[in-house]
Amino acid sequence: MKRLLAALLVAACGSSSPATSTPEITAATELNRVERERFNQVALREGIPIHWYIDRDNDGSVDPDEVHALHFYTVSREWTAGDQFTSDFFAAYAAIEAAASEGAPSDARLAAVRTELESTAPTLVYSDLRELPDDQRAFAERMIEVGRLIDALYATQVGASALTGRVAEDAASQSLFRRNWGAHCRSPLTESIAACSAIEGGSDQPVDVYPMDMQADPSFCEALQADGVDEEIMAPFTVVRRDGMALRAVPYTEAYADEMGAIAATLRLAINDLPAAEEALKAYLESAASAFTTNDWFSADAAWAAMDATNSRWYVRVGPDEVYWDPCNRKAGFHLTFALIDRSSLEWQAQLNPLRADMEGALASLVDSYDPRNVNFAMPDFIAIVANFGDDRDPYGATIGQSLPNWGPVATSGGRTVAMSTLYNDADSLQRRRRAAAALLDDASIALLSDSTEGGLMSTILHEAGHNLGPAHSYEVNGQTASQAFGGELATMLEELKAQSSALFFIDMLRERGVINDEQARDTYVDSIVWAFGHISRGMWTATGRRKPYSQLAAIHIGFLMDRGVLSWNAEATPASGQGSGAFHIELETLPAVARELMTEVMRIKSTTDRAGGITLADRYVGTYDGSGTHAARRTDTVVPHGAIVDVYSTFPRAAMVYAIDL
Repeated sequence: MKRLLAALLVAACGSSSPATSTPEITAATELNRVERERFNQVALREGIPIHWYIDRDNDGSVDPDEVHALHFYTVSREWTAGDQFTSDFFAAYAAIEAAASEGAPSDARLAAVRTELESTAPTLVYSDLRELPDDQRAFAERMIEVGRLIDALYATQVGASALTGRVAEDAASQSLFRRNWGAHCRSPLTESIAACSAIEGGSDQPVDVYPMDMQADPSFCEALQADGVDEEIMAPFTVVRRDGMALRAVPYTEAYADEMGAIAATLRLAINDLPAAEEALKAYLESAASAFTTNDWFSADAAWAAMDATNSRWYVRVGPDEVYWDPCNRKAGFHLTFALIDRSSLEWQAQLNPLRADMEGALASLVDSYDPRNVNFAMPDFIAIVANFGDDRDPYGATIGQSLPNWGPVATSGGRTVAMSTLYNDADSLQRRRRAAAALLDDASIALLSDSTEGGLMSTILHEAGHNLGPAHSYEVNGQTASQAFGGELATMLEELKAQSSALFFIDMLRERGVINDEQARDTYVDSIVWAFGHISRGMWTATGRRKPYSQLAAIHIGFLMDRGVLSWNAEATPASGQGSGAFHIELETLPAVARELMTEVMRIKSTTDRAGGITLADRYVGTYDGSGTHAARRTDTVVPHGAIVDVYSTFPRAAMVYAIDL
């Protein structure tokens, strides 16, 4: 089968070809003039789908066995033939070298767009599927075709498709639009810059799931969620359309009938590619294909939950799920997660599954307002991502854990949870993590940080388990779900806060039960703190004043630990990096007790739907929205030193996942 490549090769200046607009390079001795990280940043900016993922011989020069061609571009190029570079590669290198040496453009819009793109560290997600049997490779290729259709549908949902014809022609603007699912800049450095847009003059980007005219009003979500409004209007699998002066809920399958019909047909073709042994996966794909024509996602959920690490080689989840993309946090976004099962999860499942009832009981014991449920969810399967499509493929980073579905009978009974075990394990990601932590922690505290990825994986496992424990998404108080009681935006943040607070709370329980040892507990605690720094650095609010759930829960965690003495901030101390001033100190001894106190407060808020209490907790550590839409204002009204954290992380590029697949 062919090697799956996708490429858009453009020169640094407009539409001329690299070979005619830049000096010709033909000798390998000339391939050391652009440093590796800079090479990848400029390639991303210029829309050249190549990634130099390693300098294997540490000679500063790119070699044929050190590059991959990237997916999610528009045309194909072969960069190598055997152990030699092709002429396309030499042309690309010349274009990258020329673009890397360019000065900042005088145009403010283009300068901001380039800043956004070059503030990243392209990070490779690579899958080599060439050793799979022919039928399995045929299936993988078919699922990538499904993914392209999902991408097109999601682009319509988020309003990107409506703007395609207005995108500026320069390579950077085209790259920004493709990567960001639209014209807006998404980096904390640039999201509040009005000029930062892939469209000259800027542009609003109304999502497709609500009437366009309504979205000019910043409070339109509150109006749609007000008492007396038809509940179907905010149901997750519908769009809202005008019917004269009235509003009408239209099922996804009606609003996007052609697109969803094409996806259903392609899923059924994929079933035919699978071997007989993949019975569970076949059953799920057939049920999913049906859902794309009936909108019956709950039946598809049942077939999906019947799969696990023992009965399929693959992990597939296709359909509408998460709501973070929606300004109202109510409508489910289309995505495809396509991955191979990593069976190393089975050992953790064997140890953790017997503890589920005890974990639920431990949460219930914290408050009188919640009675323990009978929980039977499965602990996370580990998966190795092949490719993410639609709502899964973020401009920055990638999801490292997920519990689905969010609604329906399967969600109530436990659903299915996964941890993406192969992300952020590369040497570049680990080095950036340590360097950023060393710029915020003192010498004694950085010594606690392990370079092992096990602490982060354990935190992910416990976070995802936490979504299935306690007052979960469908839990009702006085007949109201969390979304109805808190409002979608606050409800989403509090649910993520509950899950991450669970991840801290259960560490000591697992240590006491002998599931993990003291060193593993320490690694998980410290990883959770460093993880929180990273999310705080992304700012608390979107450019339109919406809560960023992970950023806000991270600020609550760090602030709560500071108030209780687990963390202390000294603005005059020298960090472990030796650069600048200001450092945190970690005292781990009291962390288990403080994690219990935090979990108790979160359980109280969630189990009583105390909206005022949730807002008060957030306000203390997040601060109130100041109108800027970013972290730019150096807050003085919170315990957390937001500005110092932002300043440190702004000196390090943020991970932007790029994908390569060999078939």
